[in-house]
Amino acid sequence: MSAESVPAEPRSAAPAARPSLTERRKAATQLEIARCAAALFAERGAAVTAEEIARTSGVALRTFYRYFRTKEDAVAPLLSVGVRQWIDDLAAPPAGPAAPTVREALELAARRALTPADEPAAEALRRTRGLLRAMPGDPALRAVWHRVHHDAEEALRPVLARMTGADALQVRLAAAAANTAMRVAVEEWAAQDGPVDGARGPAALVTRGMRALTSGLPELDGPPNGRPAPGN
Repeated sequence: MSAESVPAEPRSAAPAARPSLTERRKAATQLEIARCAAALFAERGAAVTAEEIARTSGVALRTFYRYFRTKEDAVAPLLSVGVRQWIDDLAAPPAGPAAPTVREALELAARRALTPADEPAAEALRRTRGLLRAMPGDPALRAVWHRVHHDAEEALRPVLARMTGADALQVRLAAAAANTAMRVAVEEWAAQDGPVDGARGPAALVTRGMRALTSGLPELDGPPNGRPAPGN
C-alpha cells in the first residue's frame, strides 16, 4: 500500500477546555525561550549557558530558572509541541461515516506531523535537526530528547487502547512501535542535509518505519472502536 493510497479523512478535534490567559502566556514564553535555546545549542553545543539563553530570549535569569531546572530542559517545549499535536490529531474522531483502520490513522497522523504546513513548522523541524546534531557532545541534551519521547509513548497508550480495545501488552507494543518510528525518522533525516520533503524527508521515513515496526500487530488492522470499516 502506497502512502498516497491511505484515505486522507478530515479529522475534527474533540472539544477541550481552553487554557487560561495566564497559562497561554506562560506557554508562549516557554516556547520562545525554547526556540532561542535550540538556536544557541545548534550553533555552540554544550558551551551554551543558561545566562546566554535567558539574555537572548529577553528574560531575567531568575525567570528562566522559574520555568526550567537546567539549560538543556529549556528545549523541551519545542520538542514536545509536535508530539502533542500528532497525538491530539490521532485521538480526534474522524469526520464522515467511515474511518480508516487504526494502522492507517497512525500513519496519517505521523505523516501530517512531519509534513510542515507552513514556514514556521518547517523552521521548527530545522531547529530540531540542529539540536539533534548538538546532542552527541551533550548527554544531558540527549536525555531531554529521550524523555520527551518516553512521555509521548506514555501519552499514546490510552489513545491506542481506546482505538483498538486490545490488551495492555499489545497496546504497549503498538505505542512503542509508533513512537520509535517517529523518533528514528526525525533522527535519520537530521543526520543528513536533505530537505524536509522528498524520499528522504521525515514524512517519507516515518511511513517506512511505521510499516516495518507495526507489521506484526494485527490489532491495528481494524477500524477504531465503534466506527465502521472503510467501504462499509
